[in-house]
Amino acid sequence: MAERRVVVASRIGLHARPAALFSAAAGTVGVPVTIGKPGGPVVPAASILSVLTLSVSCGDEVVLRADGEGAEAALDALAALLARDLDAEAARS
Repeated sequence: MAERRVVVASRIGLHARPAALFSAAAGTVGVPVTIGKPGGPVVPAASILSVLTLSVSCGDEVVLRADGEGAEAALDALAALLARDLDAEAARS
């Protein structure tokens, strides 16, 4: 099983807009991906409601896991997304 640890950069964490962008991306990577805080519950990354229940704040570390063909590339892409400040990007749009 592939795993990535990443610190969430969005200044308000994974609230509605960043969580929606992340979950939508997770739903398109072609492998099931889970997300959770270290030592906490693990939820399906493609479910925005599940992601919101994690209460992820800016600076929190999360663990992404996936299994199957393409898992490494999927986690690389999703980790890169979480490492960006999606709130600032949305404000510029």
